[in-house]
Amino acid sequence: MKADAVKRPKLLVVDDQPAVVEYLCESLAARGYAPVGLTSSLEALARIQAEPFDLVITDVEMPELHGVDLLRAVLEAKPNQLVLLITAYGSVEKAVAAVQAGACDFLTKPFKIESLVHSIERAFSERMLRREIVRLRSQLKSSDPPSQVIAKSPAMRRVLDFARRAAGTKTSVLITGETGTGKGVLARFIHAQSPWRNEPFVQLNCAAVPPSLAESELFGVRRGAFTDAREDRVGLFVAAKAGTLFLDEVGELSLEVQAKLLNALETGSVRPLGGNSEVRTEARIIAATNRPPEALLREGRFRPDLYYRINVVRIELPPLRERRDDIVPLVDSFLARASDRHARPLIGISAKALKLLCRHSWPGNVRELANVVERAVAMAEHDTILPEDLGPLGGDGSSTNALDLALRSGHSLDELERAYVRHVLEAHEGNKSAAAKALGITRRTLYRKLGEG
Repeated sequence: MKADAVKRPKLLVVDDQPAVVEYLCESLAARGYAPVGLTSSLEALARIQAEPFDLVITDVEMPELHGVDLLRAVLEAKPNQLVLLITAYGSVEKAVAAVQAGACDFLTKPFKIESLVHSIERAFSERMLRREIVRLRSQLKSSDPPSQVIAKSPAMRRVLDFARRAAGTKTSVLITGETGTGKGVLARFIHAQSPWRNEPFVQLNCAAVPPSLAESELFGVRRGAFTDAREDRVGLFVAAKAGTLFLDEVGELSLEVQAKLLNALETGSVRPLGGNSEVRTEARIIAATNRPPEALLREGRFRPDLYYRINVVRIELPPLRERRDDIVPLVDSFLARASDRHARPLIGISAKALKLLCRHSWPGNVRELANVVERAVAMAEHDTILPEDLGPLGGDGSSTNALDLALRSGHSLDELERAYVRHVLEAHEGNKSAAAKALGITRRTLYRKLGEG
């Protein structure tokens, strides 16, 4: 046997009419396949169980074993076997029944050989695509998903480049950005890129911890320090060892705890609540806040000395509306993970649905996108996400969310106005005349507000 013959797809053609089998085998062999022809469905079943075939092509109406029954028997023995049914008695009902039974396609006699070849190639392509999806999902499982950062846009590539450089040092890092931009994911990325990646990564959401417990969570507690302290408990500073302590929403800590945090950073040691001695710490601090720290300073909610201590390296995460090149790869990643969680063999997303996602303003950023994809996967009735699966993207209270984000952002009126003008311009796909008309201003005023004139 020639070496190139081994690579030819091996097909089994089953029909009770010898002339049909001969014609199909000759035609398929001429097109680069390696067909094997049989006129007995029972013999075909035994042959399939004994040796591998890339695809089985079988007639439906046969005397020994009906084609659909042969299909079911084959799939019971080999669930991943591709089976294509052909019949002279085609109907919509039979096609649906065949596909529901597990056929990859259904052809009605008479058909052109090109139609059969097209069905064969489509079946092979879909199988390759499904294998690729399985491979990608396996990669997602085997790696550490929280430390993966998708960065196709220039803005995010710059962020990751800066983060990699910061990862090689023990210096403190402050990550800022709107809610849902992925500050926790970036913190894990920095830890994973550091020489201390094998040390613990410990996280505390400062907004979720009551002020009375924040001190004991961070610095630990000695037995008897208060009524419920029945045993010594190590704080997160010590638990992080030489790794990373990530303080999410650090601005929510009380000023009293902030003072003790500052002391821990400056001395490299902590004193547990109720303790009499200091405990050395080696952890690197990564802090994050969804509000501009300058606004917290103006409001007296953040100690200036702590701010300067943790703001050694500052990384600003751009909102999703400013990194739209990342939306498509983010959707692909979220689809793979969500379909795996819901045991849904999704192939992908329609072009129209993807266009809707790319044009949405995403006030909730990456977290909102992840939730939309999760909901779509859970509710979809097909193997492709359609626009109706996405929910009401345009009327889901986005304006209220945007206003709430603006109120909490601490930006000036001029900054908010420029951001809104850019948003309207994006909504009109860069058409400045249309954007100016929607805003009720002249093109010249639009240029001025954009800082272009």
